[in-house]
Amino acid sequence: MSQTERKVIIIPSKPEAAQRQTAVKRQLRVAAYYRVSTEEEEQQSSYEAQCHYYTDKIMTNPDWTMAGIFADEGITGTSAKKRKDFLQMIRDCERGKIDLVITKSVSRFCLL
Repeated sequence: MSQTERKVIIIPSKPEAAQRQTAVKRQLRVAAYYRVSTEEEEQQSSYEAQCHYYTDKIMTNPDWTMAGIFADEGITGTSAKKRKDFLQMIRDCERGKIDLVITKSVSRFCLL
């Protein structure tokens, strides 16, 4: 039995490939939050319009990826306890699942 010589082929790296990898930017995980206070018909149409607007806004931005749409309907803004989606959104933010939250007004986050 004869020993065969092993050949090792070294493949050099391509510098431009390394540059492309470092240039890849992570998309921001973006969520939207909206709330309407009453269940009146006018408010219902506002609720639906906001859902459509925020979904479109997030999905059409190439630098963003959808992290969720959080919405509370017919819920008072005076207590977070009854705002199920608001509380879930805050938990997701704390867990690092959301990078950015967009909303109609920062007053949507108010707790009186």
